[in-house]
Amino acid sequence: MDVLGYKYVADRGLLIEFATEISDAANEAVIALDHAIGEANIPGVVEVIPALVNLLVIFDPLQTRHIDVEEAVRKLKPEGRDVASEAKTHHVGVCYEDGLNPDLQAVSEACDMSPEAVIKAHTSATYRVCMYGFAPGYAYLSGVPKEIQVPRKPKPVRDVPAGSVMIAGPQGLVTTLKMPTGWSVIGRTAVRVMTGNPEKPFLFDVGDSVKFQRIDRETYESELP
Repeated sequence: MDVLGYKYVADRGLLIEFATEISDAANEAVIALDHAIGEANIPGVVEVIPALVNLLVIFDPLQTRHIDVEEAVRKLKPEGRDVASEAKTHHVGVCYEDGLNPDLQAVSEACDMSPEAVIKAHTSATYRVCMYGFAPGYAYLSGVPKEIQVPRKPKPVRDVPAGSVMIAGPQGLVTTLKMPTGWSVIGRTAVRVMTGNPEKPFLFDVGDSVKFQRIDRETYESELP
């Protein structure tokens, strides 16, 4: 996918846009360019932040300029890069039992499916990490099956615990903090996306795949940190 445009942000940022609407193709192009920039060692670049349809390149303005970073990025050729082959697949155990699934029944009713069918659909899909955002460790996942896509709630619910597995529209998420949310919580996992390791603070890399596997309460409790 071709770049839609380059925008200069403040005195130290270059925003590279691939699309104005969310799509897997646009996000795959973002991830491919993110990897290419990371390997290019462009002088002055200090961080690259990929999002759903664009990415922000942050640089040291004492070392380089917007135009120099843009020219270096334009020379990269990430189009033929096989992002999927570079990605890892993470298997995340989820307990969907009562007390850990506050919105499972509501989702099943909204989708005219049984709770078991919702769980089966959720665990049958392969999700892709599209970006991190909103809160530390919040990895936005694409790939929620159409049959269980439900809109956000009209009002957020307070104190949703860390490890909640939730969905909203075509996206999924595993929470890392106790926070309010308007997404539908259908299960809980003991897996922690925030690793505590400064060398690799997040379990998933952007572009990685995630598969959810059903576990019982005993297994879930045994895996809690």
